[in-house]
Amino acid sequence: MKIHEYQAKDIFSNYGIPIPEGRVAHSPKEAAEIASELGGSAVVKAQVHAGGRGKAGGIKVANSPEEAAAAADALIGTSLVTFQTGPEGSPIRSVLVEEVVDVETELYVGMAIDGAAEGIVVIASAAGGMEIEEVAETTPEEIIRVAVDPVLGLQPFQGRKLAYGLGVPDSLNRPVAGLMSSLHKLFEDNDCSLVEINPLGVTTDGRVLAMDAKINIDDDAIFRQRPAQELRDIEQEDPLEVEAGKFDINYVKLDGDVGCIVNGAGLAMATMDVTHAAGASPANFLDIGGGADEEKVARSLEIVLSDANVRKVLVNIFGGILRCDVAARGFVMASERVPDKMRPMVVRMLGTNAEEGRDILANSGLDVTLVDNLGEAAAAIRA
Repeated sequence: MKIHEYQAKDIFSNYGIPIPEGRVAHSPKEAAEIASELGGSAVVKAQVHAGGRGKAGGIKVANSPEEAAAAADALIGTSLVTFQTGPEGSPIRSVLVEEVVDVETELYVGMAIDGAAEGIVVIASAAGGMEIEEVAETTPEEIIRVAVDPVLGLQPFQGRKLAYGLGVPDSLNRPVAGLMSSLHKLFEDNDCSLVEINPLGVTTDGRVLAMDAKINIDDDAIFRQRPAQELRDIEQEDPLEVEAGKFDINYVKLDGDVGCIVNGAGLAMATMDVTHAAGASPANFLDIGGGADEEKVARSLEIVLSDANVRKVLVNIFGGILRCDVAARGFVMASERVPDKMRPMVVRMLGTNAEEGRDILANSGLDVTLVDNLGEAAAAIRA
């Protein structure tokens, strides 16, 4: 689960991580009042769950409270389109109004879960203010990577190593090392999957400030992070993903035109590969799961068909806990609910009650192509 920058900075502050002075505004009047409290000038930042705000016009510098109000008025109620949002953009409902800071150096600090390291990895770079992916591609030698022992945690010497590697002045080695330790504690306490500061600013007056803040909380742990649950902003999420979440359906919307319905994450990845191999693109990742009933199967197909880009649906079911006949009846149920949205379906069913499931679909009157293997599925997608 993603949260807004101002929410992440509130959490940062609770862990002693220094941030610029400021607060969130939901109206131009509030923005002007905050700018006045900050001395007149301020930075007005659109609050959306997407990066690239500066390049997209979502961050504005105001030299007076009136300019802050005008900047907020121009942003609130609109949608911001960045390289991470797609053409529809993300709605702006609030802005963060902060003090103007004279930054001398911009650094990057992030923490993420690394499957290979089987734990948290700290990523740091002196090339702050840039996308870390771009830094990794163009100047990988500028990236410092430190794996954190899951039992011992981030050790003081590792924090010092990161500070020295970032090349901060000697007087800031201890504050930066301390910030690393605080960031790690925040990461673990809040069940994060990602924490990022980009940039971490070194100011001309010798301060270290988290100029930006990003926190992603692991969806599988959100049930035990009750305060974080209140920070969720559904308007920033894809409507189909929100709808799928209501029925415990693992769905991620993509930008292709072949809807995929599968039971099992590994099988879903393989099915997406088959779609690519057929010269098409998957419109989604969708794992029904093993314990789905007819209602859940029907909801899954309805969600896939709600994507206007879908021209064909690929179903790849390996019957086990989810029997193939149950899946087939679920698809028929969906077709009765949304007949106008139905699209041609390519269906591969193997396992428990596969013949029964295939018979149900063959006699359903739906536009279904039944296949026996992935090669036939790819050919049917191309047709």
